[in-house]
Amino acid sequence: MTDQLMTIREMCDAFDVTARTLRFYEQKELISPIREGQKRLYTRKDRGRLKLILRGKRFGFSLEEIRQLLDLYSLGDGQTTQYLRTYEIAQKHLADLEARRDELNDVISDLKEQLQWGEQRLSQINEKDVSA
Repeated sequence: MTDQLMTIREMCDAFDVTARTLRFYEQKELISPIREGQKRLYTRKDRGRLKLILRGKRFGFSLEEIRQLLDLYSLGDGQTTQYLRTYEIAQKHLADLEARRDELNDVISDLKEQLQWGEQRLSQINEKDVSA
């Protein structure tokens, strides 16, 4: 991706998103392409913001959190506030993900125990049928 402008189709292809997704992010003021009538042209800044949006979504950030973090870019403090706030939010999301992982591990363990019980029960039923 160079400094050239990209069309909506090129953005979709480059980032594996739909045009609807790009329009939605535009509506939410997360990206702001140049408008030429109905045509949208995306700048290097838009591409950078979209990359951050997609990464944030992957990590579980809400669109509102992402919007707030993107807005911190222009504070003029060398992105210090943006980095600090991103780090704080990321720590919270990591803790949430780890808690969900632990919960899933417990559920998986319980399900395996139930399946083992069920397997034993089915084996007992099959033994009765064979001996009858």
